[in-house]
Amino acid sequence: MEQTELLDIPGIDVVVRDATAADLPGLLRLLADDPHGAVRDAPLHTDPCPYRVAFEAIDRDPAHRLLVCEHAGNIIAMLQLSFIPGLSRRGSLRAQIEAVRTAADHRGRGVGSGFISWAINHARANGCTLVQLTTDKSRVDAQRFYARLGFEASHEGMKLEL
Repeated sequence: MEQTELLDIPGIDVVVRDATAADLPGLLRLLADDPHGAVRDAPLHTDPCPYRVAFEAIDRDPAHRLLVCEHAGNIIAMLQLSFIPGLSRRGSLRAQIEAVRTAADHRGRGVGSGFISWAINHARANGCTLVQLTTDKSRVDAQRFYARLGFEASHEGMKLEL
């Protein structure tokens, strides 16, 4: 049975739930609905098979959750929440938030902040002592958004494309 939770967002009914395979087309639309995703994740020009394989891997691993916000039967936001055990920080569990997207017509309405707050509370309830995320250096608005939610740019992230 699918579990859902209602987000506390004034003026709009938004439900948080785990994504299902049937949600994949909506998730791909969200990924493609930004300047970076338009290049990396344009579903209309990309083979959906790698996305299905990735979804199945996330779905079967209890350390990872692919979550959606739904309003009036439509997916309006998504994120991946992963739990990472580690030796540092006294062997603490940390949460990693990835692939955060909110539909353009729902930005600025509290959906993103409500969703991130939900993820932080869920991480805390699962014993995490730290929540981390990365955002592209060019996403200045996203950096301000995360800073308003209490995140600090405490580390320099690095990536190596393979």
